[in-house]
Amino acid sequence: MYKLPRAIVKPGCSLREVLRWRQAHGGLDRDPGEVRGKLLGSLAKSSRSNFAFETTDGRTISITSRAMPGGGWVATHEDISERRRAEEEIAYLARHDALTGLPNRRLFNEQLAETLARCKRGDGVAVLCLDVDRFKSVNDTLGHPIGDQLLKAVAERLRICVRESDLVARLGGDEFAIVQIGGSQPTEATALSTRLIDAISAPYELDGHQAIVGMSVGIAIAPNDGSDAAQLLKNADMALYRAKADGRGVYRFFEAEMDARMQARRALELDLRKAIAGSEFELFYQPLVDARTERVRGFEALIRWRHPQRGMIAPMEFIPLAEETGLIVPLGEWVLREACQEAAGWPDHLSVAVNLSAAQFKSKQLVPTVVNALATSGVSPARLELEITESVLLHESDGTLATLHQLRDVGIRISLDDFGTGYSSLGYLRKFPFDKIKIDGSFVHDMPGKDDSLAIIRAVVAIGASLGINTTAEGVETAEQFECLRTEGCTEVQGYLFSPPRPAAEIRKLVASLRPKLRATA
Repeated sequence: MYKLPRAIVKPGCSLREVLRWRQAHGGLDRDPGEVRGKLLGSLAKSSRSNFAFETTDGRTISITSRAMPGGGWVATHEDISERRRAEEEIAYLARHDALTGLPNRRLFNEQLAETLARCKRGDGVAVLCLDVDRFKSVNDTLGHPIGDQLLKAVAERLRICVRESDLVARLGGDEFAIVQIGGSQPTEATALSTRLIDAISAPYELDGHQAIVGMSVGIAIAPNDGSDAAQLLKNADMALYRAKADGRGVYRFFEAEMDARMQARRALELDLRKAIAGSEFELFYQPLVDARTERVRGFEALIRWRHPQRGMIAPMEFIPLAEETGLIVPLGEWVLREACQEAAGWPDHLSVAVNLSAAQFKSKQLVPTVVNALATSGVSPARLELEITESVLLHESDGTLATLHQLRDVGIRISLDDFGTGYSSLGYLRKFPFDKIKIDGSFVHDMPGKDDSLAIIRAVVAIGASLGINTTAEGVETAEQFECLRTEGCTEVQGYLFSPPRPAAEIRKLVASLRPKLRATA
């Protein structure tokens, strides 16, 4: 270990002699007397001592000395360099991300807490929570190895954007965080967020593939938004949630109202879970009316939540939450079963339309669920109409189209809802033979006063007619709108002009007393 010559290592050689030789030949960078004194001092206090030191060539030597009953001591020298390096590596990995080398969540929390304790009142400390937009799409399309390269490239760009005094960490997945220390806030955080969004949004070249992602940023500033690490990180995360909800690729500061909204959201989620188990939902139905004959062709099933304390809760309030949490799947299954069961009591010429969400397609149980609902109720597949929005087809996959074809092969009709409000409606009409397209109520609301809305409706109706697809106009509220739609050739209408959505019990009465025509009344 010490490369001592045999002439030195012999019975009778002193410790002082060995230490002096090592010092003379570059193996010891401390005074021999100091080393010897430390050893003797420790042995004087205890019959056993242990200490470690670094050699000049970078190794770590551990010396354990044990006193002997008759005087003197036995010393054991051990080279623990590899063990020490392994321990240091384990300690490093416990606090750093293995992929990017950035501090992980544990180290981030420790250093943020230290920073807050060290900073004086008035010092600016901002916490930024970052999320890579569209990362999942790159990861799924190009594979995990490319996804890993992308994360490393993002980490490097983040390092470049910050100052040496700032801390950058990877919290997990495509989530990163930054502690910005010093400077005038919120000005400094605004400038940094703008740099980050611009830097991360620039294209990436990864093994011959080009990838483009974005970044959303949430910001919390001490002490106004929190004085401890956990609170600041939580508030920055809430601000990030707001940034993503506002369209991604932007930054948002934490606001006190956010916490109240999140608390309300969590309470609503708990109530929603209880509501599904406790059967608090019911279906309302709105007539679908033949534009030419004014006869009722069927009804669209619309879910309502009758909360035991809050009363009726609008779908706009709980459906997005159900989609985010995945609760839309069991909720959607219930709607299918209930709507088919209700329709079983109607005359055979009346259809029922049910809305489907993108999450139901991802569950892989959609076709068996639909078939089971039809079989249990005894309703003919030709009487069931399933409505999907463009969000189902936005991340188009062979599986989604295969599911739609399976449903249509059973005899079920498929409608494209909210037509014209998405990104590539016309492209969808080429990929799947829809039975119906529904014109969004926003276009109907603006007519006949706005020529552009009328022109869009006219074009949609013409496309439907040429492709043999029926067209339904939603949100018809006035006789003038209805007459205009009928003149343009729209095949079906629905809206408050004919009837608002009504509870199931009222629909049964309406169906029982239904005259040949449900006249439009202004």
